[in-house]
Amino acid sequence: MYLTAEKKQEIFGKYGKSNTDTGTSEGQIALFSYRINHLTEHLKLNKKDYSTERALVILVGKRRRLLNYLKDTDISRYRAIIKDLGIRK
Repeated sequence: MYLTAEKKQEIFGKYGKSNTDTGTSEGQIALFSYRINHLTEHLKLNKKDYSTERALVILVGKRRRLLNYLKDTDISRYRAIIKDLGIRK
């Protein structure tokens, strides 16, 4: 599987407060970004996989909602996570 427990801990350790703090917006946004990148690569090879395409659209929406929440609550954290992940609006 592409997303192991060790990979999740690495992502949350890098972008969240700690390896076990899975509730921070930054950690969740980073995890969603990792999953989005994986699904995008999968769809480049399998163009007719519509269930994966739907899952990708749902994930992008979840990430967008979290980014909007973070932008409304703390603009400096929003700008930091955008810069770290290389996400563009």
